[in-house]
Order: sequence, then structure tokens, then C-alpha cells
Amino acid sequence: MKKIRKTLRNLPSLEGPLPEFNTKETPNNPVDLFIDWLTFAIKNEIKEPHSMTLSTVDVEGQPDARVLILKNVDDYGWYFASSSNSQKGSQLEHNSKAALTFYWSDVGRQIRIKGNVIRMGEAESKQDFLLRSEGARAASLVGNQSKPLKDSDEFDLAYKEQRKRLNLDSDPVSPYWTLYRLEAMQVEFWQGHPERNHTRLLYRLQQNSWQKSLLWP
Repeated sequence: MKKIRKTLRNLPSLEGPLPEFNTKETPNNPVDLFIDWLTFAIKNEIKEPHSMTLSTVDVEGQPDARVLILKNVDDYGWYFASSSNSQKGSQLEHNSKAALTFYWSDVGRQIRIKGNVIRMGEAESKQDFLLRSEGARAASLVGNQSKPLKDSDEFDLAYKEQRKRLNLDSDPVSPYWTLYRLEAMQVEFWQGHPERNHTRLLYRLQQNSWQKSLLWP
């Protein structure tokens, strides 16, 4: 235990050089700033900049989190997809409040989003499903996400059967596949600093208008 503690304390973080964050020149809408930061991350070849942590709460009030892929973002919110009968789908059905977290270590930037999640319509969910790769669609058609698995052979057999099904019919859609949208109530932009003099800007939705404020590091 002591060895790993020393190892962890000696690991570098926020080495820089890191970009500056001029909070005086930020848009009124957090979506516009998010897209600016995401575009910056893509141009700087940050690996998987569209990956994000989705945090939900189960029926016992226990927080849960996992990494997903951002599907889209617009003035209405941030989009992701999953099986509605998965653990996260069941949790969102019970409690629609959730959070998204993006972290791009190479540029020392973090974005935290809190809000309410809604299910999109059947047509939009179907369209998202059909845009997935064949392998991803086959895995979703297997179903049983988050359920106990006897061994890997059990999944491999079911997966191969769904790949054969797709070879015969390329359009089958999982009845559980659902596109979700998180409608933000607050969004925080965090720019790290090597000396821990971090810059934090919070957008909070109040009476249908975004209010901005700085936070202490």
C-alpha cells in the first residue's frame, strides 16, 4: 500500500503548457463554448475527445458512472444512446437527473454538465442505431446488457447469430435502443493550471436565461 501511495504522489499532472482561458470573452450560451473547446481538442488531436462519463443514481440512491460516446450536441442539449433495459437505462427511468463529465488531460480541460435526461422518439433512436457499425449493431441485438454472463462462449455464440442475421437483413433494430438527450441546468468549464491556479466558469440556467459566474479554484 505504501509503495503505490508513493508512486501515485510522484505521478505528474497538469504539466503543460496548457491553453489560457479568457473568461471575459465567452459566449452567452454554454453550448457554443463547449463546441469551441471540443473543436480545439479535436484540432490538437486529443484521443477520443467525444468520450464522456455519464453519472446516474440507482433506486437505492447509490451513484453510478460509466464512459459513453457523445452522439451530438445542439441548443437543446447533449445526446447519447444506450439500451433502455440496461442498468443506466433503468436508472434514468427511475431518476432522470444525471451528469456528464468530459476531461481532456493533454490540455488540462474539464467540462461538467448537470441536467435532466429525456428519451428521444422511436424514429430518432432507430436512425442512431442504423448509423452504428455492423459489429456494434450485432452486439446490441444480442441484448442482455449488464445481465450476468455464464462465460464468454455464451456471448460469442449469440453474437455470431446476430452477425448472420445482419447479413440476411441489414435493417433490424433493437427494440430497446434509445437515443437520450441531457438538457443542461448548469455547465462548468474548468481550465487546469500547473500551479493549481485553476480557472472555473459556471453557466447556470435561471428563468430560461444563462447566467455566468466565476468559481474559486
